[in-house]
Amino acid sequence: MADPYKILNVDRSASEADIKKAYRKLAKELHPDRNKDNPKASEKFSQVTNAYDLLQDKDKRARFDRGEIDGDGNPAAPFGFGGGGGGRPQPGGPGGFRSEEFGGGADVGDIFEGLFGGQRGGFSSGFGRRAQPKGANAAYRLLVPFVEAATLEPQRVTLADGKTLDLKLPAGVESGTQMKLTGKGEPGPGGAGDAILTIDVAPHKFFTRDGDDVRLDLPISLAEAVLGASVKAPTVDKPVMLTLPKGTSSGKTLRLKGKGFHKKAGGRGDQLVTLMVQVPADDPALTAFVETWEARDAGNPRGAMGV
Repeated sequence: MADPYKILNVDRSASEADIKKAYRKLAKELHPDRNKDNPKASEKFSQVTNAYDLLQDKDKRARFDRGEIDGDGNPAAPFGFGGGGGGRPQPGGPGGFRSEEFGGGADVGDIFEGLFGGQRGGFSSGFGRRAQPKGANAAYRLLVPFVEAATLEPQRVTLADGKTLDLKLPAGVESGTQMKLTGKGEPGPGGAGDAILTIDVAPHKFFTRDGDDVRLDLPISLAEAVLGASVKAPTVDKPVMLTLPKGTSSGKTLRLKGKGFHKKAGGRGDQLVTLMVQVPADDPALTAFVETWEARDAGNPRGAMGV
């Protein structure tokens, strides 16, 4: 095998990121699915993948740089056998050796077995063909609407090859949650890599998240607060009716059980509804009433704060 650096067209000082970038570029260009009329592309694709497999392994890359292994990951010929060419020595051939050179008929298989712990007659222990590497992993990001994340609504994902996949969200999903889609990454001679999907939960126009709970500021009218009322409130599931007692103050929080996000440990969080009384502006009748209202000066509602 040729120099893996030359196969990937990178310098020996190339970083891991540079090597990965070069591999992905060549793998896409040479992939057999894109070169069905070019049989040599498959061979080049395999060479590129094997070169990347060696260089992305820090230990193998270091050993190759030191000359301890060749581009196939096999040990370099010991003691200069093979004329320094790196290939396997051929008994009696040019640059090779004869058994007589090792003491008058010593068996070559026994010598290599002693050197490498291999089986008699070859390099079959540890020096055989390696398993073909899988393709690189592919990274995706998925923006999930707030309500669909809370209710675990299945999501449809479109992959780079144009295929779609229906995805089931996990309980406890939040921005930054990662999911592995096995075999949905880049193709390779040993099978496709995986797809790593990162979830982003979109913000909502009036819901906010608090752990596994959902918070909502719900506007109510002055009349509803003073006289009491039944009002409709949105939730991540569907609207519900809330009963407001007479004299409800702005800032009062009501809890709706099980209307939040699904928890990793099971069950769901709650929805916390904070009531916000809206006072109408420039209402002459309301202004006249308050100005003559006997209770308007009764007590200081901020007294507990020391002001």
